Amino acid sequence: MLVSTAETGVPTVRVWAPHRHVAFGRRDARAEGYERAITAAESHGYPAVERSVGGRAVAYSGTTLAFAVAVPTEDSRRGLEARYDAATTAVVRALRSLGVPARRGEPEASFCPGDHSVQARGKISGIAQRIRRETALVAGVVVVDAHEELASVLAPVYEALDVPFDPDSVGSVARSGGPADPDAVAESLRDSLCGDLGRRTVSVSALLAEYGDGHR
Repeated sequence: MLVSTAETGVPTVRVWAPHRHVAFGRRDARAEGYERAITAAESHGYPAVERSVGGRAVAYSGTTLAFAVAVPTEDSRRGLEARYDAATTAVVRALRSLGVPARRGEPEASFCPGDHSVQARGKISGIAQRIRRETALVAGVVVVDAHEELASVLAPVYEALDVPFDPDSVGSVARSGGPADPDAVAESLRDSLCGDLGRRTVSVSALLAEYGDGHR
């Protein structure tokens, strides 16, 4: 996505449901209890992976959505907060269109705590950003359902990492009155993230075929 956007100047949006796993951040990997946290995640049937961006651990149930928006940048030193604001606004708008009373912010002791979050009955979404010379990738997670399951997985993980965590802080679209249908939530997110821009669907395999081989 980043390579495509850098070469064409056209923003790229992807929304998808990753496989079941717990994604640990770099700070987690440096924690004394990291190996215990991995064991805790995998004992619940959630394979552990380590990501290069973002904050603390996030669990994906298989219906939890991930989203990413690649945008061109003229100056990598500018626009950080504007991109965060646009993404947060888009997520709030998408969730409200589904009947969720979404708002900015997060409860105390949430998973992957951060300034750029969305909540209703618990934290539903968190957003992070990666910046390169010509592009920026704004990415995040939206919990659709299975909030109780995710809380039960994350509780021992955060205990092992010695990070405050309240299981009741995990929200979801379904818990907040919206649909428990990942496809419906994904479509609403795509519409909101694309905004008034023209929309053309391109498969991930097509992007890899065009840009992947020479940029791995």
